[in-house]
Amino acid sequence: MAKQPCTYILASGRNGTLYVGVTSDVVKRVYEHKQDLIKGFTNQYHVHKLVFFEMHSSMEAAITREKQIKKWNRSWKLRLIEKTNPEWRDLFGDIV
Repeated sequence: MAKQPCTYILASGRNGTLYVGVTSDVVKRVYEHKQDLIKGFTNQYHVHKLVFFEMHSSMEAAITREKQIKKWNRSWKLRLIEKTNPEWRDLFGDIV
């Protein structure tokens, strides 16, 4: 997958701890999370499963969407995930 602005959600498991992020290289960034190369929230709470992502035409659009999702309450985020990924599969294999 070529570099492209992306908003993504990682989870520790089904209905687990969530992390919302933005990147220009989703494969590289999720790999870094999975390998605990990024110290912080995802490392501390074992949030490594890619459960949602959406590509954007610009980094500005991706950042705007990330900020929007971060403001949502938890139930809205869960609905967003389950709308496209009802089994909470790790989507990382789909993008590499």
